[in-house]
Amino acid sequence: MSALAAQAISTGRLDLLPLRVEHAEEMAAVLSDPALHTFIGGTPDTPQALRSRYQRITAGSPDPAVSWLNWVIRLRAEACLTGTVQATVSPSGHVTLAEVAWVVGVPWQGRGIAAEAARGLVGWLARQPVDAVIAHIHPEHRASAAVATAAGLVPTDEWHNGEVRWLRSVGR
Repeated sequence: MSALAAQAISTGRLDLLPLRVEHAEEMAAVLSDPALHTFIGGTPDTPQALRSRYQRITAGSPDPAVSWLNWVIRLRAEACLTGTVQATVSPSGHVTLAEVAWVVGVPWQGRGIAAEAARGLVGWLARQPVDAVIAHIHPEHRASAAVATAAGLVPTDEWHNGEVRWLRSVGR
């Protein structure tokens, strides 16, 4: 598998823009609510810590068989960033998996932004050399389960680190 690169993705209301280090300042404010860490743990990053993390992420995976793909979510009508989506694409046996995740800042939650962004991301991944899309979701995180459902993923009987594995075959 050759490395994939994040490309801009547009949906009805959103632009998913490839992550850049310059997004760190605005994204630190978007992700500053401690409530976002209820299921994933940790605390919000400072702008400086987020900048360092974005520098590592945008440098790419040290494994040439793995692609780290990261986007910020821009709400066009408000001309602001509202969250992120990401996919880690890697070989798994004879298939290529894309593990996806999303987060939307608290002020923009409940507006369908995460679902729209996830649908856009999964649609884009379905046009790449990817066989299946997976997500790992805490069993009590109803909002994230709703986003996964909107993107066409279904829960499986598999668990990973206390989270349910969700799956959608996209085929090539």
